[in-house]
Amino acid sequence: MKKYCFLILCVIISVTAMGQQSHGIVTDKDNNAPLDGVIISIKGQPKMVTKANGRFTFTRPPGAFTLMAQYIGYETLEKKFNAKDSVYVIKLKAKVQTLQETVVMGYGKISDKSIAAAAPSAYYNYAPRFEQENTNEFKGIRENGFLRTSKNPLSTFSADVDRASYSLVRTNLNSGQLLQPNAVRIEEMINYFDYSYPTPVNSDPVAIYADLAICPWNKEHQLVRIGLQGKKIPTDKLPPSNLVFLLDVSGSMSPANRLPLVKQAFKALVQQLREEDRVAIVVYAGAAGLVLPSTSGKEKNKIIDALENLSAGGSTAGGDGIKLAYKTVADNFVKKGNNRVILATDGDFNVGISSEDDLQDLIERERQRGISLSVLGFGMGNYKDNKLETLADKGNGNYAYIDNFEEARRTFVTEFGGTLFTIAKDVKLQVEFNPKFVQSYRLVGYENRLLNDEDFNDDKKDAGDMGSGHTVTALYELVPVGGREGSVDPLKYQNPNPVVHNNSSIELLTVKMRYKEPDGDKSKLMEKVLRIGAKSIENCPEDFRLAASVAQFGMLLRSSPYKGTASYESALKLANGAKGDDPEGYRAEYIQLLKKAQLLQEAVAVTK
Repeated sequence: MKKYCFLILCVIISVTAMGQQSHGIVTDKDNNAPLDGVIISIKGQPKMVTKANGRFTFTRPPGAFTLMAQYIGYETLEKKFNAKDSVYVIKLKAKVQTLQETVVMGYGKISDKSIAAAAPSAYYNYAPRFEQENTNEFKGIRENGFLRTSKNPLSTFSADVDRASYSLVRTNLNSGQLLQPNAVRIEEMINYFDYSYPTPVNSDPVAIYADLAICPWNKEHQLVRIGLQGKKIPTDKLPPSNLVFLLDVSGSMSPANRLPLVKQAFKALVQQLREEDRVAIVVYAGAAGLVLPSTSGKEKNKIIDALENLSAGGSTAGGDGIKLAYKTVADNFVKKGNNRVILATDGDFNVGISSEDDLQDLIERERQRGISLSVLGFGMGNYKDNKLETLADKGNGNYAYIDNFEEARRTFVTEFGGTLFTIAKDVKLQVEFNPKFVQSYRLVGYENRLLNDEDFNDDKKDAGDMGSGHTVTALYELVPVGGREGSVDPLKYQNPNPVVHNNSSIELLTVKMRYKEPDGDKSKLMEKVLRIGAKSIENCPEDFRLAASVAQFGMLLRSSPYKGTASYESALKLANGAKGDDPEGYRAEYIQLLKKAQLLQEAVAVTK
């Protein structure tokens, strides 16, 4: 009997020990400063991250166990504890390996010095980002309305090849959630897909295309599609690249869809590099460090090893990281080459340059020196889409949201040239509508790309860039003369028959485009005329039907006041008839997203 009682007592003690919550702390070995963002691993338990005071909570295993602590700039430590221990203190030692730290000496001045990866918490004092939930930020969008041709004959905007919004929509729908309307940028959803526009046939790097259909969500209106097609340059003909990977390795980047996915994405890019291309790696958390000096693309194993050795831990000093990255590019600048910083982050820059305006000024100055900035967003929860999109725009680079490895593969492998190599910069579009046929019009999307009419001829005005093989698509919804815009009655005193010249009596509109050569300062002008004669959308090319479907999808997600009779059934019908040649499966995936969104919105409607 005593034997059984003893066994029961042992089981009780064991179960109690297994469920006991314990507390630990991680500090710097030299100065005892608490370290926030340290990754803590115990076999059989999920990974943990220390808080701002360096503390963490865990379930103590029975008997002896080993605790592992990982933090950028410090040596990884494995420390054993036994059942009798009740105090769990871990002291990390700064790595002997020297990193190059950026020390801000006032805005615009950089001082470089060697440090042994000093503890971030000794320099910065703020709560770690990973504790924040549902703090995603998106720019507010007020959709373009109808404009009277008689008062506004010109529509001017910057070309856009970003597609981050589509990936954001996809990752939310795949997790069973609808994205907030401000995150839905319809032009980015349309431009996610490739379209078969005629390729340039002369020395121009870009060709213009335009066609016309009956608008599928308002049969009394017309829908114009304008397409730009960039010339595809073979990889072996592309100029040499001087790249700096600027990687966020702060504590919030530890989940699988952040730093681990960043590593996979950039390893895919490294595989595309040639011997004449060069790569450096700058990381930032509490301090900004150069972990790989500029290295030839021939040394792929060396670059990949540097990526593999990265781990997440710490807080964010994005401004300092950007300064060091730009300095590294400048030190290895290649004339007539592709000099570019590629930033990968979950989007929260809360330490470094004192203001967002100063950060943008820095990026604009570097752009004028010939250094571009491309931005890749990862993760969700504290995602700053508004900030990342602005940084990419100011840096003459593209902006993408990487939600899975397939998106990384598309960005860095399938569209390697388009992502990294600019063939035309400051691309602007200006459309002049003929008031004889067009009473009013509205541009679908591009709300944050609009330009003043006089900006079109101003070569100092920045605009979007196009990469090798890229396409740009824009849709206009037109109200023919005598038609109605929503609930507005036809006007009584407007002149529907203005004076026309030459052959303009059958011209619906004229598309003008300006662009500069990648290293040029003076823009070149191209024009394309679209004549009257709208077809039913069913008789238009499948690419046009797809774009019209995606536009409806975007308006439905935004609950747009201009959606007319748009419906998921209509969008699905157009998409199903526009699958065409879909080697990568993007159009098939889109159809599945439509079905998911329809179910989610129907569920929301039922609960109201």
